Amino acid sequence: MLILLPPSEGKATAGTGPPLDLSTLSYAPLTPVRTRVLEALTALCSGPEAHAQAVLGLTDGQRDAIARNRAVPEAPTLRAAELYTGVLYDNLRVADLDEEARAKILIFSGLWGVLRPDDRVPPYRLAMGVRLPPLGALAGVWRPALHEAVEHDGLVVDMRSAPYAAAWKRPSVGVRVLRERVVDGVVKRSVVSHMAKATRGAVARDLLVNGVAASSAEELVKALSRLGHAVELGRGGIDVIVGDPVE
Repeated sequence: MLILLPPSEGKATAGTGPPLDLSTLSYAPLTPVRTRVLEALTALCSGPEAHAQAVLGLTDGQRDAIARNRAVPEAPTLRAAELYTGVLYDNLRVADLDEEARAKILIFSGLWGVLRPDDRVPPYRLAMGVRLPPLGALAGVWRPALHEAVEHDGLVVDMRSAPYAAAWKRPSVGVRVLRERVVDGVVKRSVVSHMAKATRGAVARDLLVNGVAASSAEELVKALSRLGHAVELGRGGIDVIVGDPVE
């Protein structure tokens, strides 16, 4: 089983390890594309900051990411398991998973294509949805290289958001989070972003910590149900049902 994750918007801001060495990253065939994207990003961030801010979709409070992007080639690194700090990763807690569990995780990235949790990279900011001059839409830049480099014969559990899913497509089981609540005596469900990332992180952790080895969506539903999750087969994958948070 392979679990596909998006990166998090929240990231550590500094590393303490050696500078970036692209040759040490997983999936060596991606190195030429990683080099091209990195060169384009540092060139953008070495120019007018207002232009870089607009292209990268940064708020005024995020402008410090421009300097970090500019410094990526020489900046100290840290493991991807420690870099991503968003709510999905807070619940997954990649850093304390064992080696066998970490080997089942693949993190997608606008700058690196894909990373394994033990790959060392500097802090950066580049979403897959960015159109990076002069390369264009990053999902399209990465798609041919990822198609050639990334192979997996077993079940793929896809927890990525749409821009990252567009960069590598193959048959997979998507994980949708539905909110269930009672309105005027009627049970209603809706797709929600609130709690969705946290729920996906918790589901991924339970799969990895418990060594679940499902080979189909049906087996995945049974395994997660045994682990205490409310799960059903859904459209294109599985639906995880959550209730309203307790006030």
